[in-house]
Amino acid sequence: MDQLECFVAAAEHGSFSAAARALRKAQSAVSTHVSNLETDLGIALFSRVGRNPVLTEAGVRLLPEAKVILERRTHFVGMAGSFETHVEKRIVIAVDELYPESAVGELLAEFAARFPFVEVELLVPVMEDVSRLVLDGKADVGVMWRQEDLPTELGFKAIGWVPLKLVCGKTHPLANTRVEWEELKRHRQIMVTVRNEGTERHRLRVAAEVWWVESHWLILQILRQGIGWALIPAHIVEHSPLAKHLATPELSFDEGTHPVALEVVWHKQRPSGPAATWLRERFASLKIDR
Repeated sequence: MDQLECFVAAAEHGSFSAAARALRKAQSAVSTHVSNLETDLGIALFSRVGRNPVLTEAGVRLLPEAKVILERRTHFVGMAGSFETHVEKRIVIAVDELYPESAVGELLAEFAARFPFVEVELLVPVMEDVSRLVLDGKADVGVMWRQEDLPTELGFKAIGWVPLKLVCGKTHPLANTRVEWEELKRHRQIMVTVRNEGTERHRLRVAAEVWWVESHWLILQILRQGIGWALIPAHIVEHSPLAKHLATPELSFDEGTHPVALEVVWHKQRPSGPAATWLRERFASLKIDR
């Protein structure tokens, strides 16, 4: 490793003397390490014809490989250190699509910087499926819409509201009219659903006829065809390339947005490591406003 470190430093700093200063070693030690590496490999990494050493063709090719090895060494040492501080090796997060994906990305960027050696699995279930994953120990932290009958084993904290918009395709009968509440009941509603039958999936049901779909993004494709109407998170509608093919009808009974409460959930009876605890607290601190 010392040989590779000196090789990389000499290449990056342009001379053995500059590399020695950067590594806080004697110049003779740097030169010796590089020479020994060349001897071990049986090739010249530098041409020493001029005043300063210049990478040979082999040196140019092997330099990025040497950097990779040194980076993996750093990763190896860091991972070993995380075991000593009892940081989790792996964490599973279940986040409902209601939670804005841009906020997920920003939060995970912070997480990666703080816990660079923790492997992350991100699941995107909906509604009750989130709490079920946390309850069954298949997810360490969950973010979901507020569940009316949350299992007592789960802890929770409110983190904000997400507005839902009534959306349909531009060819749908509701698209160009001022919509009455009773009118919604006469047209097919497309609703997001969980894998198992439960009470939560019926909470926002209005219409007599319903199609059930597991993804809001896929629902937009169905709405585009004029098949029905749906209540969709505003951020999904705004960021969808299908937005120009969709309509948000004027409603006679309210302002057109239906806020849904979000909460972060965890299992109260399972101990949380530093990574899961930080994640839970960070979700709680990043309030989602309507």
